Amino acid sequence: MYERVMEPEPGIGPARCDLRRHRADTMAATPPMMEAYLSMMRASALIAAERIGLFEALAGGFMAPDALAHRLDVSEIGLGRLADLLVETGHLERRGTSLGNTPATMRWFTSRGEVDFSAGLGWTADAWTIMSELPDAVRRGAPVQLLWDRMDADPALGMRFSRYMRAFAEHLTPDLLRLVDLPANAARLLDLGGSHGIHATSLCQQYPQLHSVIIDLESALRDTETSIDAMGFGDRISVRPADIRACDWGGEYDVILYLSVAHNLYAHENQRIFRHARSVLRPGGKLIIHDYPRETTPALFGAAFGLTLMVETGTRAFTYAELWDMLTKAGFSTIARHVLLPAEKGTIIIAQA
Repeated sequence: MYERVMEPEPGIGPARCDLRRHRADTMAATPPMMEAYLSMMRASALIAAERIGLFEALAGGFMAPDALAHRLDVSEIGLGRLADLLVETGHLERRGTSLGNTPATMRWFTSRGEVDFSAGLGWTADAWTIMSELPDAVRRGAPVQLLWDRMDADPALGMRFSRYMRAFAEHLTPDLLRLVDLPANAARLLDLGGSHGIHATSLCQQYPQLHSVIIDLESALRDTETSIDAMGFGDRISVRPADIRACDWGGEYDVILYLSVAHNLYAHENQRIFRHARSVLRPGGKLIIHDYPRETTPALFGAAFGLTLMVETGTRAFTYAELWDMLTKAGFSTIARHVLLPAEKGTIIIAQA
Protein backbone atom coordinates (compact mmCIF):
# COMPACT_ATOMS: atom_id res chain seq x y z
CA MET A 1 0.00 0.00 0.00
CA TYR A 2 1.22 3.52 -0.72
CA GLU A 3 -0.02 7.04 -0.21
CA ARG A 4 -0.25 9.52 -3.05
CA VAL A 5 0.24 13.01 -1.65
CA MET A 6 -1.95 15.59 -3.41
CA GLU A 7 -2.25 19.31 -3.13
CA PRO A 8 -5.48 20.43 -1.46
CA GLU A 9 -8.38 20.88 -3.83
CA PRO A 10 -9.73 24.41 -4.13
CA GLY A 11 -11.95 25.06 -1.17
CA ILE A 12 -10.38 22.32 1.00
CA GLY A 13 -8.67 23.90 3.98
CA PRO A 14 -5.39 22.77 5.65
CA ALA A 15 -7.23 21.07 8.53
CA ARG A 16 -9.13 18.75 6.19
CA CYS A 17 -5.96 18.00 4.24
CA ASP A 18 -4.11 17.13 7.48
CA LEU A 19 -6.98 14.80 8.42
CA ARG A 20 -6.56 12.91 5.15
CA ARG A 21 -2.85 12.51 5.76
CA HIS A 22 -3.50 11.34 9.33
CA ARG A 23 -5.92 8.68 8.06
CA ALA A 24 -3.42 7.49 5.46
CA ASP A 25 -0.61 7.34 8.04
CA THR A 26 -2.84 5.39 10.41
CA MET A 27 -3.80 2.89 7.71
CA ALA A 28 -0.14 2.43 6.69
CA ALA A 29 1.10 1.82 10.25
CA THR A 30 2.01 -1.72 11.35
CA PRO A 31 -1.03 -3.27 13.06
CA PRO A 32 -0.43 -3.78 16.80
CA MET A 33 -1.12 -7.51 16.50
CA MET A 34 1.62 -7.84 13.88
CA GLU A 35 4.06 -6.06 16.19
CA ALA A 36 3.26 -8.50 19.01
CA TYR A 37 3.58 -11.50 16.66
CA LEU A 38 6.93 -10.40 15.23
CA SER A 39 8.32 -9.68 18.71
CA MET A 40 7.31 -13.17 19.79
CA MET A 41 8.93 -14.77 16.74
CA ARG A 42 12.18 -12.80 17.12
CA ALA A 43 12.50 -13.96 20.71
CA SER A 44 11.54 -17.53 19.82
CA ALA A 45 14.14 -17.66 17.05
CA LEU A 46 16.91 -16.40 19.35
CA ILE A 47 15.99 -18.92 22.03
CA ALA A 48 15.92 -21.75 19.48
CA ALA A 49 19.30 -20.67 18.11
CA GLU A 50 20.81 -20.83 21.59
CA ARG A 51 19.27 -24.20 22.37
CA ILE A 52 20.57 -25.90 19.21
CA GLY A 53 23.97 -24.15 19.50
CA LEU A 54 23.65 -22.29 16.19
CA PHE A 55 25.62 -19.13 16.98
CA GLU A 56 28.46 -21.00 18.66
CA ALA A 57 28.67 -23.43 15.74
CA LEU A 58 29.24 -20.44 13.44
CA ALA A 59 31.82 -18.80 15.71
CA GLY A 60 34.59 -20.26 13.55
CA GLY A 61 33.23 -18.78 10.32
CA PHE A 62 30.68 -19.28 7.56
CA MET A 63 29.32 -22.76 6.86
CA ALA A 64 27.24 -24.36 4.13
CA PRO A 65 23.69 -25.15 5.32
CA ASP A 66 24.01 -28.92 4.83
CA ALA A 67 27.27 -29.10 6.81
CA LEU A 68 25.85 -26.84 9.51
CA ALA A 69 22.66 -28.90 9.80
CA HIS A 70 24.75 -32.07 10.12
CA ARG A 71 26.94 -30.52 12.79
CA LEU A 72 23.92 -29.36 14.82
CA ASP A 73 21.98 -32.59 14.20
CA VAL A 74 18.94 -30.70 12.91
CA SER A 75 16.97 -30.86 9.68
CA GLU A 76 18.20 -28.70 6.82
CA ILE A 77 14.61 -27.53 6.22
CA GLY A 78 14.20 -26.45 9.86
CA LEU A 79 17.59 -24.75 9.90
CA GLY A 80 16.73 -22.90 6.68
CA ARG A 81 13.48 -21.52 8.07
CA LEU A 82 15.17 -20.44 11.31
CA ALA A 83 18.04 -18.84 9.40
CA ASP A 84 15.62 -16.94 7.14
CA LEU A 85 14.22 -15.10 10.13
CA LEU A 86 17.59 -14.57 11.83
CA VAL A 87 18.96 -13.05 8.63
CA GLU A 88 16.03 -10.63 8.55
CA THR A 89 16.55 -9.69 12.23
CA GLY A 90 20.25 -9.02 11.62
CA HIS A 91 21.62 -11.92 13.68
CA LEU A 92 22.88 -14.00 10.73
CA GLU A 93 24.11 -13.11 7.27
CA ARG A 94 24.56 -15.01 4.01
CA ARG A 95 27.52 -15.16 1.65
CA GLY A 96 26.16 -16.98 -1.34
CA THR A 97 24.40 -19.93 0.26
CA SER A 98 26.67 -20.10 3.32
CA LEU A 99 25.56 -18.81 6.72
CA GLY A 100 27.55 -16.82 9.28
CA ASN A 101 27.13 -14.68 12.38
CA THR A 102 26.91 -10.92 12.11
CA PRO A 103 29.56 -9.00 14.10
CA ALA A 104 27.00 -8.18 16.81
CA THR A 105 26.01 -11.84 17.19
CA MET A 106 29.66 -12.86 17.33
CA ARG A 107 30.26 -10.25 20.02
CA TRP A 108 27.31 -11.03 22.29
CA PHE A 109 26.28 -14.66 21.71
CA THR A 110 29.48 -16.69 21.20
CA SER A 111 32.44 -17.67 23.34
CA ARG A 112 34.73 -15.70 21.03
CA GLY A 113 33.00 -12.39 21.69
CA GLU A 114 33.43 -9.69 24.29
CA VAL A 115 30.74 -11.23 26.51
CA ASP A 116 28.79 -14.42 25.80
CA PHE A 117 25.18 -13.69 26.70
CA SER A 118 23.91 -17.01 25.33
CA ALA A 119 22.95 -17.96 28.88
CA GLY A 120 20.66 -14.93 28.85
CA LEU A 121 18.80 -16.36 25.88
CA GLY A 122 18.41 -19.63 27.76
CA TRP A 123 17.13 -17.78 30.81
CA THR A 124 14.66 -15.90 28.62
CA ALA A 125 13.00 -19.24 27.87
CA ASP A 126 12.65 -19.87 31.62
CA ALA A 127 11.39 -16.34 32.19
CA TRP A 128 8.85 -16.79 29.41
CA THR A 129 7.37 -19.72 31.32
CA ILE A 130 7.26 -17.68 34.51
CA MET A 131 5.64 -14.78 32.66
CA SER A 132 2.69 -17.01 31.77
CA GLU A 133 1.62 -16.22 35.35
CA LEU A 134 1.60 -12.47 34.65
CA PRO A 135 -2.22 -12.13 34.56
CA ASP A 136 -2.51 -13.80 37.98
CA ALA A 137 0.34 -11.68 39.34
CA VAL A 138 -1.39 -8.52 38.09
CA ARG A 139 -4.61 -9.56 39.85
CA ARG A 140 -2.73 -10.29 43.08
CA GLY A 141 -0.15 -7.51 42.84
CA ALA A 142 2.38 -10.14 43.91
CA PRO A 143 4.10 -13.28 42.58
CA VAL A 144 2.26 -16.56 42.32
CA GLN A 145 5.53 -18.18 43.45
CA LEU A 146 8.79 -16.50 44.45
CA LEU A 147 11.71 -17.03 42.10
CA TRP A 148 13.86 -18.29 44.97
CA ASP A 149 11.26 -20.96 45.84
CA ARG A 150 11.23 -22.05 42.20
CA MET A 151 15.00 -22.47 42.33
CA ASP A 152 14.82 -24.51 45.51
CA ALA A 153 12.30 -26.81 43.84
CA ASP A 154 14.28 -26.96 40.58
CA PRO A 155 18.08 -26.66 41.15
CA ALA A 156 18.69 -26.64 37.38
CA LEU A 157 16.68 -23.42 37.15
CA GLY A 158 18.95 -21.81 39.74
CA MET A 159 22.05 -22.88 37.83
CA ARG A 160 20.71 -21.43 34.57
CA PHE A 161 19.92 -18.14 36.31
CA SER A 162 23.40 -18.09 37.85
CA ARG A 163 24.98 -18.61 34.41
CA TYR A 164 23.01 -15.65 33.09
CA MET A 165 24.07 -13.51 36.06
CA ARG A 166 27.66 -14.62 35.42
CA ALA A 167 27.47 -13.28 31.86
CA PHE A 168 26.08 -9.97 33.10
CA ALA A 169 28.81 -9.83 35.74
CA GLU A 170 31.47 -10.22 33.05
CA HIS A 171 29.83 -7.34 31.21
CA LEU A 172 29.82 -5.18 34.37
CA THR A 173 33.34 -6.06 35.57
CA PRO A 174 35.29 -3.49 33.47
CA ASP A 175 33.14 -0.70 34.93
CA LEU A 176 33.58 -2.09 38.43
CA LEU A 177 37.37 -2.25 38.12
CA ARG A 178 37.47 1.26 36.64
CA LEU A 179 35.36 2.85 39.38
CA VAL A 180 36.45 0.96 42.50
CA ASP A 181 39.79 2.24 43.76
CA LEU A 182 40.94 0.35 46.85
CA PRO A 183 43.86 1.36 49.10
CA ALA A 184 47.04 -0.69 48.91
CA ASN A 185 46.42 -2.18 52.36
CA ALA A 186 42.85 -3.38 51.60
CA ALA A 187 42.77 -7.00 52.71
CA ARG A 188 39.16 -8.23 53.08
CA LEU A 189 36.23 -8.17 50.65
CA LEU A 190 32.65 -9.31 51.28
CA ASP A 191 30.52 -10.12 48.23
CA LEU A 192 26.85 -10.22 49.24
CA GLY A 193 24.74 -12.16 46.75
CA GLY A 194 27.87 -12.86 44.69
CA SER A 195 26.67 -16.23 43.33
CA HIS A 196 28.99 -16.76 40.31
CA GLY A 197 32.07 -15.25 41.98
CA ILE A 198 33.10 -13.16 38.96
CA HIS A 199 33.24 -9.85 40.83
CA ALA A 200 35.22 -11.27 43.74
CA THR A 201 37.74 -13.04 41.49
CA SER A 202 38.17 -9.94 39.31
CA LEU A 203 38.95 -7.71 42.29
CA CYS A 204 41.20 -10.33 43.87
CA GLN A 205 43.10 -10.52 40.58
CA GLN A 206 43.53 -6.74 40.50
CA TYR A 207 44.48 -6.55 44.21
CA PRO A 208 46.81 -9.50 45.04
CA GLN A 209 46.60 -8.83 48.80
CA LEU A 210 42.80 -9.15 48.83
CA HIS A 211 40.87 -12.12 50.28
CA SER A 212 37.13 -12.49 49.78
CA VAL A 213 34.03 -14.12 51.26
CA ILE A 214 30.99 -14.75 49.04
CA ILE A 215 27.61 -15.17 50.75
CA ASP A 216 24.53 -16.21 48.79
CA LEU A 217 21.68 -18.71 48.82
CA GLU A 218 22.69 -22.34 48.40
CA SER A 219 20.72 -22.57 45.15
CA ALA A 220 22.93 -19.81 43.66
CA LEU A 221 26.25 -21.35 44.74
CA ARG A 222 26.02 -24.88 43.36
CA ASP A 223 29.04 -24.62 41.06
CA THR A 224 30.73 -21.48 42.44
CA GLU A 225 33.49 -23.21 44.41
CA THR A 226 34.40 -25.38 41.43
CA SER A 227 34.58 -22.30 39.22
CA ILE A 228 36.68 -20.37 41.71
CA ASP A 229 39.10 -23.28 42.09
CA ALA A 230 39.39 -23.55 38.30
CA MET A 231 40.38 -19.87 38.14
CA GLY A 232 43.07 -20.43 40.78
CA PHE A 233 41.52 -18.44 43.63
CA GLY A 234 40.45 -21.27 45.93
CA ASP A 235 42.96 -20.20 48.60
CA ARG A 236 41.77 -16.56 48.64
CA ILE A 237 38.01 -16.78 48.15
CA SER A 238 35.66 -18.70 50.44
CA VAL A 239 32.00 -19.45 49.75
CA ARG A 240 29.31 -19.46 52.44
CA PRO A 241 25.72 -20.56 51.68
CA ALA A 242 23.38 -18.35 53.71
CA ASP A 243 20.63 -15.78 53.52
CA ILE A 244 22.38 -12.38 53.48
CA ARG A 245 19.45 -10.90 55.42
CA ALA A 246 20.61 -12.82 58.50
CA CYS A 247 23.56 -10.37 58.68
CA ASP A 248 25.89 -13.13 59.91
CA TRP A 249 28.86 -12.04 57.81
CA GLY A 250 31.82 -11.67 60.12
CA GLY A 251 33.59 -8.33 60.24
CA GLU A 252 36.55 -6.06 59.58
CA TYR A 253 35.98 -5.69 55.84
CA ASP A 254 37.60 -3.08 53.60
CA VAL A 255 34.99 -3.32 50.85
CA ILE A 256 31.51 -4.84 50.53
CA LEU A 257 29.89 -5.58 47.18
CA TYR A 258 26.10 -5.33 46.89
CA LEU A 259 25.64 -5.73 43.17
CA SER A 260 22.19 -6.18 41.58
CA VAL A 261 20.75 -7.15 44.96
CA ALA A 262 18.84 -4.14 46.31
CA HIS A 263 15.92 -4.54 43.89
CA ASN A 264 15.40 -8.12 45.09
CA LEU A 265 14.71 -7.02 48.70
CA TYR A 266 12.25 -4.75 50.44
CA ALA A 267 13.16 -1.29 51.71
CA HIS A 268 13.38 -2.30 55.37
CA GLU A 269 15.62 -5.26 54.46
CA ASN A 270 17.99 -3.03 52.48
CA GLN A 271 18.04 -0.53 55.35
CA ARG A 272 19.03 -3.23 57.82
CA ILE A 273 21.74 -4.57 55.50
CA PHE A 274 23.19 -1.09 54.94
CA ARG A 275 23.32 -0.45 58.68
CA HIS A 276 25.06 -3.76 59.32
CA ALA A 277 27.41 -3.17 56.41
CA ARG A 278 28.45 0.13 58.01
CA SER A 279 29.12 -1.64 61.29
CA VAL A 280 31.39 -4.34 59.78
CA LEU A 281 33.39 -2.01 57.52
CA ARG A 282 36.71 -0.65 58.69
CA PRO A 283 37.02 3.17 58.84
CA GLY A 284 37.16 4.44 55.27
CA GLY A 285 35.78 1.17 53.93
CA LYS A 286 33.46 1.16 50.91
CA LEU A 287 30.05 -0.27 50.12
CA ILE A 288 29.66 -0.75 46.35
CA ILE A 289 26.07 -0.94 45.08
CA HIS A 290 24.88 -1.68 41.58
CA ASP A 291 21.21 -1.23 40.74
CA TYR A 292 18.68 0.51 38.50
CA PRO A 293 17.56 3.80 40.14
CA ARG A 294 14.47 5.17 38.46
CA GLU A 295 16.01 8.62 37.88
CA THR A 296 18.68 7.24 35.55
CA THR A 297 17.01 4.14 34.07
CA PRO A 298 15.36 4.47 30.61
CA ALA A 299 11.59 4.48 31.02
CA LEU A 300 10.80 1.49 28.79
CA PHE A 301 13.40 -0.74 30.42
CA GLY A 302 12.41 0.49 33.87
CA ALA A 303 8.75 -0.33 33.28
CA ALA A 304 9.56 -3.79 31.91
CA PHE A 305 11.93 -4.47 34.80
CA GLY A 306 9.36 -3.35 37.34
CA LEU A 307 6.78 -5.72 35.90
CA THR A 308 9.31 -8.56 35.92
CA LEU A 309 10.11 -7.97 39.58
CA MET A 310 6.42 -8.03 40.49
CA VAL A 311 6.07 -11.47 38.88
CA GLU A 312 9.34 -12.98 40.12
CA THR A 313 10.16 -11.47 43.51
CA GLY A 314 7.38 -9.09 44.54
CA THR A 315 9.91 -6.30 45.05
CA ARG A 316 10.81 -3.12 43.12
CA ALA A 317 13.68 -0.93 42.04
CA PHE A 318 14.36 2.08 44.27
CA THR A 319 15.02 5.66 43.34
CA TYR A 320 18.47 7.10 43.91
CA ALA A 321 16.92 9.45 46.46
CA GLU A 322 15.59 6.45 48.42
CA LEU A 323 18.95 4.66 48.33
CA TRP A 324 20.78 7.84 49.34
CA ASP A 325 18.40 8.26 52.28
CA MET A 326 18.95 4.65 53.41
CA LEU A 327 22.73 5.04 53.18
CA THR A 328 22.87 8.30 55.11
CA LYS A 329 20.63 6.84 57.82
CA ALA A 330 23.02 3.88 57.99
CA GLY A 331 25.89 6.26 58.73
CA PHE A 332 27.75 6.48 55.42
CA SER A 333 29.42 9.86 55.01
CA THR A 334 30.30 10.05 51.30
CA ILE A 335 28.08 8.80 48.47
CA ALA A 336 28.94 8.95 44.76
CA ARG A 337 26.80 7.92 41.78
CA HIS A 338 28.12 6.68 38.42
CA VAL A 339 25.57 6.12 35.64
CA LEU A 340 26.88 3.46 33.26
CA LEU A 341 26.64 3.48 29.48
CA PRO A 342 24.29 2.49 28.06
CA ALA A 343 21.97 3.53 30.91
CA GLU A 344 20.18 0.15 30.74
CA LYS A 345 23.37 -1.26 32.24
CA GLY A 346 22.49 0.40 35.52
CA THR A 347 24.22 2.66 38.03
CA ILE A 348 27.09 2.08 40.46
CA ILE A 349 26.81 3.82 43.82
CA ILE A 350 29.87 4.03 46.10
CA ALA A 351 29.27 4.78 49.78
CA GLN A 352 32.18 5.31 52.15
CA ALA A 353 32.16 4.60 55.88
